[in-house]
Amino acid sequence: MPKRILGSSLAAVPPLPSPGLQPSTTLSSSTSSHSGPDTFFDSLPLPRIIVFDLDYTLWPFWVDTHVTPPIKAKDSSTRVQDRWGESFAFYPGVPNVLHAARERGITMSVASRTEAPELAKDMLKQLVVTPPFNAMDDVDDDDNNNNPNPDEKKKKKKNKSSSSSKPAKPLKALDYFTHMQIFPGSKTTHFAKIQEGTRKAGDEAAFADMLFFDDEARNRNVEVELGVTFWLVRDGVTSEEVDKGVWEWRKRRGIFPGQEGPGQNQQGVVHAQYYYPRNEL
Repeated sequence: MPKRILGSSLAAVPPLPSPGLQPSTTLSSSTSSHSGPDTFFDSLPLPRIIVFDLDYTLWPFWVDTHVTPPIKAKDSSTRVQDRWGESFAFYPGVPNVLHAARERGITMSVASRTEAPELAKDMLKQLVVTPPFNAMDDVDDDDNNNNPNPDEKKKKKKNKSSSSSKPAKPLKALDYFTHMQIFPGSKTTHFAKIQEGTRKAGDEAAFADMLFFDDEARNRNVEVELGVTFWLVRDGVTSEEVDKGVWEWRKRRGIFPGQEGPGQNQQGVVHAQYYYPRNEL
């Protein structure tokens, strides 16, 4: 679909919006007390993997058309500047979404058919995700001692006396994603390779357990052909759009608003096979 051409209007990165009320069809009536999508915090099942397109989904431009390399990070890496001095950044709501997903242990990936894959990866390397001002990271004693045993670290993290918190630090956007597929081709091929990556990692994810955000309706074919839940993004990823997408994924599995407890649908069927946020386990 036609997109607007960028100009110098992106020179200053706008402030991140504060989350507010979500659509009444998918949320409780209370105002969010956290940064990020409400569905990440409501104790109901979540997709195993959330996948994002890049152009006009995470950022408001075509990286292979509007950006001229080389690029250089500016303003603490919250934006980059290309050869001609044009500035580029994520949509304002994207950092909160990515940070909240990482905070909740949700796997994220990228599926992009851009003709400039190396430039897109360079953008993700140079742009950072700045956490909300009150975000904290858990610091475990074993983390500081480089304990290589993940099972022991999990046990330790259950004991509050062995852990503390510190302000969350900005991270490269690239560090938020795994099994990324950035190359010209079909989105079905991208998802086949994402699934292959999860299989090689020893934790294969079914297509039905994936949720995809994209700005082009033609890419709904991943839903028709593979069973991936598709959500069309009209003006960039926001917490509200992610909530709508997550509820679409849930509804396709008979999970609706108003459930009484985690992992049960309206008929009381337990959805043990679905992913739950790590601190709800």
